[in-house]
Amino acid sequence: MKRIWQFLVEARAELKKATWPSWDEVSRSTIVVFITVIIFAVMIYLVDGGIDRLFSKIIGG
Repeated sequence: MKRIWQFLVEARAELKKATWPSWDEVSRSTIVVFITVIIFAVMIYLVDGGIDRLFSKIIGG
């Protein structure tokens, strides 16, 4: 039990040393991530559709 308590005390001390981003930085980063995910989703959708049409022409005619 003493080792667990020591770990928690040390973990808390390390977290106090960390530099946390501001709310503005977090919100801007979140927006960038959402936009990037949307762009990649559209790209994958388009490539998947193109490959599907290509195979349909080759196999199904």
